[in-house]
Amino acid sequence: MKILFIRFSSIGDIVLTTPVIRCVKQQLGADIHFLTKQSFRAVLVANPYIDRLVTIQSDVKEVLYSLQQEKYDYILDLHHNTRSWQVKRALGGKSYSFNKINIAKWLIVNFKINRLPAVHIVDRYLDTARTLGVYNDGRGLDYFIPPEDELLVGSPEFQQIFMPPAALPFSFIAFVIGAAHATKRLPTEKIISICQKIRQPIILLGGPEDAATGEQIAQAAGAHVYNACGKLRLNQSASLVRQAAQVITHDTGLMHIAAAFRKDIISIWGNTIPEFGMYPYYPQGENRNISLEIKGLACRPCSKIGYARCPKGHFRCMRAISETPFEALI
Repeated sequence: MKILFIRFSSIGDIVLTTPVIRCVKQQLGADIHFLTKQSFRAVLVANPYIDRLVTIQSDVKEVLYSLQQEKYDYILDLHHNTRSWQVKRALGGKSYSFNKINIAKWLIVNFKINRLPAVHIVDRYLDTARTLGVYNDGRGLDYFIPPEDELLVGSPEFQQIFMPPAALPFSFIAFVIGAAHATKRLPTEKIISICQKIRQPIILLGGPEDAATGEQIAQAAGAHVYNACGKLRLNQSASLVRQAAQVITHDTGLMHIAAAFRKDIISIWGNTIPEFGMYPYYPQGENRNISLEIKGLACRPCSKIGYARCPKGHFRCMRAISETPFEALI
């Protein structure tokens, strides 16, 4: 049996497909091919349950001929958009698509009418494979780091990145300060205040777009804060998440990577809400996440994704987040 998975983006969404990949591979013994965007290849490149990783730059036409030669038995569409429809139409055969619950999301964003199912997106992904007899094995998420991207704390490579090190943080907290949209990120001054309340070493994680903010935070918060934003590849950041004693994070991809490593997480929620079904997903019977959010805010959620600035101007969903839980991280 040969099965094609489709999920083009983004980091967190792709990580959340990993239980389906594992369950299909182990329970059906199928050849697993996975179609995604080249920019997210690193998320799956070391996954041992994938037999072929297929990537596009932007257009599915880049790979359609190659995919047609594979003669797939089934297609599991875990993206369910125009691009994935183009693939399914070109390949034919049996396909199953996951429910994006867009109507329920629209109702709660626009009218605050909650019709969201109390079901994690992982289980909605798994529903696409239930017809094939696949069930949830309860083992949570997977994340695999290529050996060349392992960045061990205290190693010469680590010391070079953080030169000159004030002190090597062999035990540290990872603080993921990035997120795709500004309304999913704490204000910089609030992150500084939180870091000042924590006495353990802190490593700030984020992309190149977060580098300047990370440097501002590190300079203002104290010598125990190390800025790694923009200095690491994705899987190097994942390696530091794996080694962290605890992870503080916005609603972003590294949050799900942290859950894959069964880390203790403090997740911070602004314009999005955990009820969308994308909170940290752990193995069955395990929950190591503390969600910080302002419940009952009339304007929240204002979007299922996010904005460049607060539509109301007050940004209470993030500015009013309590800093008290961080005082215990000593």
